[in-house]
Amino acid sequence: MWGAELRRRTGVGRPHPVSAAARLQRGVLLLGLVTLLGTLGYVVIGLEPGDSLYQTILTISTVGYREIGPAHLIDTAGYRVVTMTLVISGVGTALYTLGVMLESIVEGRLTDQIWRRRMDKGIAAMSDHVIVCGWGRVGQTIARDVAASGTEVVVIDIDPDRFSEMELPFIEGDATDDGVLAAASIGRARALVTALDSDAANLFVTLSGRAIRADLFIVARARIESAEAKLLQAGADRVVNPQHIGGQRIAALILQPSVTDFLDVVMHDADLEFRLAEVEVHAGSTIAGLSLRDAHIRDRTGALVLAMRDAAGRFRSNPTPETLLQAGEVLIAIGTPEQLAALGEAVADGTTR
Repeated sequence: MWGAELRRRTGVGRPHPVSAAARLQRGVLLLGLVTLLGTLGYVVIGLEPGDSLYQTILTISTVGYREIGPAHLIDTAGYRVVTMTLVISGVGTALYTLGVMLESIVEGRLTDQIWRRRMDKGIAAMSDHVIVCGWGRVGQTIARDVAASGTEVVVIDIDPDRFSEMELPFIEGDATDDGVLAAASIGRARALVTALDSDAANLFVTLSGRAIRADLFIVARARIESAEAKLLQAGADRVVNPQHIGGQRIAALILQPSVTDFLDVVMHDADLEFRLAEVEVHAGSTIAGLSLRDAHIRDRTGALVLAMRDAAGRFRSNPTPETLLQAGEVLIAIGTPEQLAALGEAVADGTTR
């Protein structure tokens, strides 16, 4: 999906050398056939096989050395016929093969440059996108899940071999370089995810991202537990240790498998009718300051508010109808996509009354 979207936006797909390779293969086969037939022709008129091959190559390459063979053979009509035939067919075939080879090299480079330039322009025009630093196993999972939700993603990685099958916009470079982050349009990005293999590199990217934008949401990957505090101190909003999360998930599957499966389905299964979502009560909303009962959230939208998070990050689960809705508070609700969309509109402009 994202490869098709990228090609639609940039107007070009990644270079595909099949047609050029086919022409080159055809030229090489023709050149080999002409060489074989020329060698056999000289053998038939009386030259030794080694001399026949040598004379054939000299003729096709138009080097211009003297003709090979005894004088009585060189003066025969058969010798001249074979030589003239090679000059006409062999030289043309050799020039065709050389031309296709040069064309493939030049065309491939130019096409790749054009495609790269257009993709760079597409990245430069992005806004509210997510930058993922690192195309390892963790980075791939993050980028694909975010892209599947409909959010644009830009991937940064220093290893060009990792982009051979890339279906997302990408930048080849060092994510610790401020210029590379700028090329990924970090100034208009929604979030920065640093999922590099080294905690030190993730720390450096976090520092760079926070220095560039104080309001940027940054999620950092930690490989060891002691790095989590340092990443938070460097400016990361969230720090995730995949090993720790993986262990917790396994424990949850053992202790409460149905609850764990339900949460996974609600968060990730696109076919399920109900979703979990978060919506923020915007400043100026007419429901700010009202209680859940007075705002008629459940009656008007159909969505069920499961928890609330205040500006300080504190959660209130299973809020009572008397709980007040404050500007900047985040509601965590469950409902159908239509109900959640209605809830988002309600808390944004206060139409729910």
